[in-house]
Amino acid sequence: MRNDNVLKAHRYRLYPRKSQVTVLNQTLEQCRMVYNRVLALRKNAWEKEQKHVGYYETKKMLPVWKQEYPSLKNVHSQVLQDVVTRVDKAYRAFFRRVKSGEKPGYPRFKQFGRYDSITYTQSGFELDGQWLVLSKVGAVPIITHRTFEGEIKTCTIRRSCTGKWYASITVDIGDIPVQTNEKPAIGIDLGLTNFVAFSNGEIVKSPKFFCGDEPILARAQRRLSKLERGTPERKRSLMIVSKIHERIANRRTDFAHKISRDLVARFGLIVFEDLNTKGMVKNHCLAKRIHDVAWNQLVQFTQGKAEEAGSHVVLVDPFNTLQMCSGCGQIVKKELNVRVHQCPYCGLVIDRDVNAALNILGLGLQSVASTVSLVRA
Repeated sequence: MRNDNVLKAHRYRLYPRKSQVTVLNQTLEQCRMVYNRVLALRKNAWEKEQKHVGYYETKKMLPVWKQEYPSLKNVHSQVLQDVVTRVDKAYRAFFRRVKSGEKPGYPRFKQFGRYDSITYTQSGFELDGQWLVLSKVGAVPIITHRTFEGEIKTCTIRRSCTGKWYASITVDIGDIPVQTNEKPAIGIDLGLTNFVAFSNGEIVKSPKFFCGDEPILARAQRRLSKLERGTPERKRSLMIVSKIHERIANRRTDFAHKISRDLVARFGLIVFEDLNTKGMVKNHCLAKRIHDVAWNQLVQFTQGKAEEAGSHVVLVDPFNTLQMCSGCGQIVKKELNVRVHQCPYCGLVIDRDVNAALNILGLGLQSVASTVSLVRA
């Protein structure tokens, strides 16, 4: 078997000149204006006439708006078409949430400075060594710190909150042969004190990136709150706060990448809990710590790396994995502050998180076995 049309994204740092930064910022503002016009067109059509205006109808308005606003001609045509696609995706997500009974959240207009990326969908860009040639912008220096193989599909230019520029290049790497993986299986319990606990007894402590930098961030935010809006001093202070947040996010992401890379290199079957993080953060006593560990990020990174490495990721229901004894299967109730699992039925004494990881592994093996049985049937 082979997996077809596998897409992989590579992110690289850009170093545009001042004149190119000006052009890129102007392009973002032009795209923001188009985004808001498309959203207003669809919103007003429904509110005033109960008429649904779809993707193709709004796309036909782009040539009209170019005549009305000549500055739009300075933006590549496919970049503008992608703006229409983004609005359409926002509406599709809105209707999906409505149908599923979730809190829908109507698509919002983009305020000044809140539109931070553009996408070249098929053409208008070319990677030439250490230069990324962008239509309407020019040749921008790029740091290609790693090479890649495959056909380039799209290129997204993004501006970070601290003013840094990045290019995310999506590549079709073709077919990946499904490998026969003889590496061992592992169950993983995700936690707060222990970031991950493995079913083989290994434990990785939570790095607590946000908690570690929280005093520095608090001081910077206090200084920011005392400054008058619109002043250069407040702008500089806001940049300091943004850089602290960016540093925390970068360290957290780097940590998750390293853990996920280690997992797919060592194990063939990786079993995680399918945690309802959105529901868990409603507990305000734990919300900050849950956001800090970013469990979903680790799971997503591992899933992304697993296919190429020949590993398999399984998500299982976490119900009673903490309370159940991995030795005899009996339920042993314990509070969150109890760190050791002591079973009165079989006498098993083990770290609480490792016991949960063993239960998670068992559920994962059952899930894989049942799937194989259905396929054979």
